[in-house]
Amino acid sequence: MNTEIFFEIHQGLPREGPGNFESTQRAYSSLTDLPEQPLILDLGCGPGMQTFHLLELSNGQIIAVDNHQPFLEQLQEEAVKKGVQNRIQIVNADMSALEFERNSFDLIWAEGSAYSIGFENALRCWKPLLKDKGYLAVTEISWMNSNPPEELKQFWAEEYPQMRDIQSNFTIIERAGYRPVGYFVLPESAWWEDYYTPLEQKLIGLSQKYQDDAEKLPVIELHQLEIDLYRQYSAYYGYVFYLLQV
Repeated sequence: MNTEIFFEIHQGLPREGPGNFESTQRAYSSLTDLPEQPLILDLGCGPGMQTFHLLELSNGQIIAVDNHQPFLEQLQEEAVKKGVQNRIQIVNADMSALEFERNSFDLIWAEGSAYSIGFENALRCWKPLLKDKGYLAVTEISWMNSNPPEELKQFWAEEYPQMRDIQSNFTIIERAGYRPVGYFVLPESAWWEDYYTPLEQKLIGLSQKYQDDAEKLPVIELHQLEIDLYRQYSAYYGYVFYLLQV
């Protein structure tokens, strides 16, 4: 995929994947063993909407990690604006090659980012960084229905061949050495309000801008196809918040 147009599509969006404050709050409130001031590692933070939600919900410190510098600059700018920059450390790093000390985090938070290095790989890479009884809160796109329509199955077979159903993900979770605390499916509003709706608005302008560009237009059209498929087939798949403890 042309990364230049990919980042032009995604730059300036409120979020880089499905999610909302209510879902973040519901997930965070399920983690009952957290200390008063947890140290939180927010992986694949993007522009940081959930980072600020976590600051609101906790008295903790957050290390926010992404490997796309413009997202981190957007996050830094917003942190200064909100006056919370002293509670956030921003790090440009690869999520599969993190150099933090072992057993150092009370909570690892990963909304919509584990897929980029593979769900099972992410769980295994990140586990050593958690303290004893530490938590991993991770969202992962998952099948809800064992018999999805062929065009939907084909789309995700190309875009994310590792996509599994909830039960299969729990098998992976337990194999990786975590104890499930709970899970829930993100509501459809979490896909639309701060993600697909602003994204679709942006695609309209970009498809006009690059209507004669044989390299960039297909990437724009692929994003639109993803939105159209969710609009039609949201009963078959969704993002699931998996809440885990070591």
